[in-house]
Amino acid sequence: MSRIGKKPIPITAGVEVKLDGGLVVVKGSKGQLEQRLHPLVKAEIKDNEIIISIPDENDRSQKALWGLSRTLVSNLVEGVTKGFSKELEINGIGFKAAVSGEVLLLNVGFSHQVEFKFSKDIKITVEKNLITVSGIDKQKVGQIAAEIRAIKKPEPYKGKGIKYKEEVIRRKAGKVVKGSAG
Repeated sequence: MSRIGKKPIPITAGVEVKLDGGLVVVKGSKGQLEQRLHPLVKAEIKDNEIIISIPDENDRSQKALWGLSRTLVSNLVEGVTKGFSKELEINGIGFKAAVSGEVLLLNVGFSHQVEFKFSKDIKITVEKNLITVSGIDKQKVGQIAAEIRAIKKPEPYKGKGIKYKEEVIRRKAGKVVKGSAG
């Protein structure tokens, strides 16, 4: 039995959940999100909780869908109440970032300034060398953060580039110069 799939998802105060066939629509204080479920997965509301179920609890592929679907719906509920955010750190001399409208401007060691356009449902803020990507959709927030990081990945010798705040860069030793023995 899927340990994650069998857990009910509590519907917090101020959250409205609507089930329409295989579509789950969740409205909250921060906005509205929807998720289409796999045809084998069923969702129902009982006692202010969302319960996800599958027809055959012994089928491996259905168990995987069960846990995945439960997590996706749980992320919808959490997104419309709290939201999600990822923090990126810029390391390097002269490396800086700024937000201008719906464009993130990055100076990260290239001969030109890099412009990264993002949608209105994602909010990006910059404080010194810290870029914060936030929004209600967990997948979009993670994707935008990954795309920003891909502009200038951190290199292993000096650690220059854009990295996640909690990410640890494995450092390599540079070339060692041997002195002459005389």
